[in-house]
Amino acid sequence: MAQARVSARINVMLLVFCVLIHYKIASATTYTVGDAAGWTFGIQSWPTGKQFHAGDILVFKYNKNVHNVIVTDENGFKACNTATGQKFISGNDQIKLKKGQNYFICSTPGHCAGGMKMAISAA
Repeated sequence: MAQARVSARINVMLLVFCVLIHYKIASATTYTVGDAAGWTFGIQSWPTGKQFHAGDILVFKYNKNVHNVIVTDENGFKACNTATGQKFISGNDQIKLKKGQNYFICSTPGHCAGGMKMAISAA
């Protein structure tokens, strides 16, 4: 009888754990970067006032003939160095945030230096 109670408790704990994991996955938020303006110049203040979490999705909408998105590191962000990082070119890119700092720039010459860059911290 005692073994059956222990087994039942373990089953309940596993069920609760599965529900919590499902909730965390289902609770990811999708944001359109820049709202109606999209991924463009002067985007740096767009994250202000928003709370981002690891797993949230950023949707970058832009004219793919003019812009792109590079996911880079802090050094690439500060120097507008496009040599490293993952490049997105669809014009409608969906990028999942990782925990910590996330850095995005446009690699079209002059765009990053002109303010087409953004840093987001995700909890």
